[in-house]
Amino acid sequence: MTRDNFLGEFLQARRARVRPDEAGLTSHGRRRVSGLRREELARIAGVSLQYLTRLEQGVDRNPSPQVLDALATALRLDPDAAAYLRALADPPATPTRAGEAGAGIQHLLDSWGSTPAYVRDRRFDVLAANKAAMMLAPMYHPGRNLVREVFLDPTVRGLFPDWPDIATQTVAALRSTADPRDPRTAALVAELRDDDEFRHRWERHDVRPSRDETKRFDHPDAGLLVLRRQSLAVSGSDEQVIIVYNAEPGSASADALARLL
Repeated sequence: MTRDNFLGEFLQARRARVRPDEAGLTSHGRRRVSGLRREELARIAGVSLQYLTRLEQGVDRNPSPQVLDALATALRLDPDAAAYLRALADPPATPTRAGEAGAGIQHLLDSWGSTPAYVRDRRFDVLAANKAAMMLAPMYHPGRNLVREVFLDPTVRGLFPDWPDIATQTVAALRSTADPRDPRTAALVAELRDDDEFRHRWERHDVRPSRDETKRFDHPDAGLLVLRRQSLAVSGSDEQVIIVYNAEPGSASADALARLL
């Protein structure tokens, strides 16, 4: 297998996660592999074993949309994972460069005052932030990478009471958002693979974009904060997104956030 065989690695990893009974197969005796055997997946997806072998080994990297749909169904992929599978079969995107947020975006963030907000790119590099975001967590300072901070900064682990869930969501969102074939993303992943917690999650090949959800912070000064996370696309850029945190009006978290700022 070639080192950059992302499509093949994804197929193998997700094949190993499908139980035979989920695929309508009856298992007889002890199985040597977890999940589906290669020949079982080929049969369910309606492709030849030889062709699936070529895909998994990276010899063939251009499956048709019909084959991708069949594999996604056979692997029981949800819509996010299926979209990721199709993206891996597309030509690599133009390599990304370190970006920056425009002056207008920084002015917008600053105008929100007590509402923590920052801008990140697809690689989860923080490009801009207001004072409230930087007071909420040092990881939101411009120039930081959120994935690196989550896994390599011990203070971040203490900041999130639900750190295992946060770590899992972060890796799944990175895989969903960033192209692993991009050199800057590949360098980040290579660096973080030395961390056991990251490597275990990365090799699961979970795919889940960041979504609006509630996140808990155990702030050293403000105490427990329960904040609603929302994401806003930056107009004119598919590389950048604004992340905003809001507390429920009148809640203890809102009062604590106000005191912090």
